[in-house]
Amino acid sequence: MDDTLFERGRSLEELFFRQRDAELIAQHKQLEKMKKTRENLTEVSGIRNPKVLDKFIEFEVTPSMLASLAILPLVAVAWADGDLNTRERKAVLDGAARSGINQSSMDYKLLGSWLKQRPSPELLDVWIHYIKGLHEIMSQQEVDELKFELLTRARQVAEAAGGFLGLTSKISTEEQVVLKKMEDAFKLQ
Repeated sequence: MDDTLFERGRSLEELFFRQRDAELIAQHKQLEKMKKTRENLTEVSGIRNPKVLDKFIEFEVTPSMLASLAILPLVAVAWADGDLNTRERKAVLDGAARSGINQSSMDYKLLGSWLKQRPSPELLDVWIHYIKGLHEIMSQQEVDELKFELLTRARQVAEAAGGFLGLTSKISTEEQVVLKKMEDAFKLQ
């Protein structure tokens, strides 16, 4: 009887250590995957700031999604008031086309899903980290040009909805808040 109890105890101990080993192996694989993702994101974007890269990883931004982040502000402005109308949708698609995103690309497919379903508001925060990272690898002139181009396109999307019978501002209060948040992202802290 004592041998049976000893064997059971030993089996349970072995099971415990096998499960613990499996957990440690899984954690190691996850860390390796994160490291590889960070390296790929750095390679594609040129951004080396660990805080920016960690934010990308937290929100599962892949290297293939980085170009999509560039047009995220257009989507954020279009959805700012909680609704996306036909004119705003067209303005976003026009802005994406001017940014070089063609209809056969993965970016366009992602954009399509953002136009059907409002993306998480936290994604705009990821974009803000993206802009902060770009500050580290671009000249001030390049940053200024990007800011001008992006804010111009975002304002065009905001103005696409029009206002009420031409009597009110073409840009809603909610859209102005998003535009201000985007403009502030370009300011160095």
